[in-house]
Amino acid sequence: MIASSLTFYRRTTQVAFILVIFLLPVFDILRYDTDTQELFLFGSAWSLGLPEGFAAGHGLAASGQVAMQFLLKAILPWIIVLAVFPLLGWLTGRFFCGWLCPEGTLFELSDLLTLKLNGRRNLFEKRSNEPDQGRPNRLLYGSIAVLSAVVLPLAGGVALTGYLVAPRTIFSQIMNWEFTFGVKAGIIGVGIYMLITSILVRHILCRFVCAAGLMQMLFGWVSPLSLRLRMDTARISDCTDCKGCDTACFMNVTPRKHNRDISCVNCGACIEACNQELGAGNGLFHLGFGESCALPRGNCRNLVPSETLKRS
Repeated sequence: MIASSLTFYRRTTQVAFILVIFLLPVFDILRYDTDTQELFLFGSAWSLGLPEGFAAGHGLAASGQVAMQFLLKAILPWIIVLAVFPLLGWLTGRFFCGWLCPEGTLFELSDLLTLKLNGRRNLFEKRSNEPDQGRPNRLLYGSIAVLSAVVLPLAGGVALTGYLVAPRTIFSQIMNWEFTFGVKAGIIGVGIYMLITSILVRHILCRFVCAAGLMQMLFGWVSPLSLRLRMDTARISDCTDCKGCDTACFMNVTPRKHNRDISCVNCGACIEACNQELGAGNGLFHLGFGESCALPRGNCRNLVPSETLKRS
């Protein structure tokens, strides 16, 4: 029951995080106003706290005060922000990528629409793990694809431009259909970026370009504690070789290899696929922290080496 609900939970967290991204600048929780040149954090303007005329001070005490303020108010906050993703990787692997990342959600939608229209996730090649979609309604999915290609990039452009221009200013310009150069450039620039990456790049960006993903990938791979996909190799004989776990994986990971694949985003799609084949609670895959095992039947006590899988 839990495994069969993974997709529902994941879609819920993805949509919820997208809403958070949209609302942060609206409520001044996090945004930088280019007009006033102020950083808003949790409703308050964030400043370095430097006194007026600080640049005119040449004494050692004045220089030390300025250096300390820069350290505490500028450098240290950025270190904390940048440390979030390595910490997430160390503890949860690429969980953020699979359950929260707005770009990852956009790429999954693009994969789905391309699969429905062309029978493959990728526009340029057909991979060995493409699922069979039968005969989907191409007119319906084609309409959704066109609508998504117009609405989503524009919505993303408005949302992300709101981190640099006051959202109320953007909405006012939209209502009056009169745009300043900065707002127009922000919306169009972000929109073009989203459109190009969702059509041409997709998960290549997740695997090889995204800095946040790479940090999670590296720290999750070396961490002895992180959340990761595990297979109950003691029950490998139960595998029917349906390849459902392979076709479910949009990151092109082969779950049955039973190793730490740095591209795995802990989405749990293979868990659901295996449970559909073997029955709820009887699947061979689960998510676990560190070296622990937590399958419903407790079948992980006698794990065999991964070489067993290779010989199977």
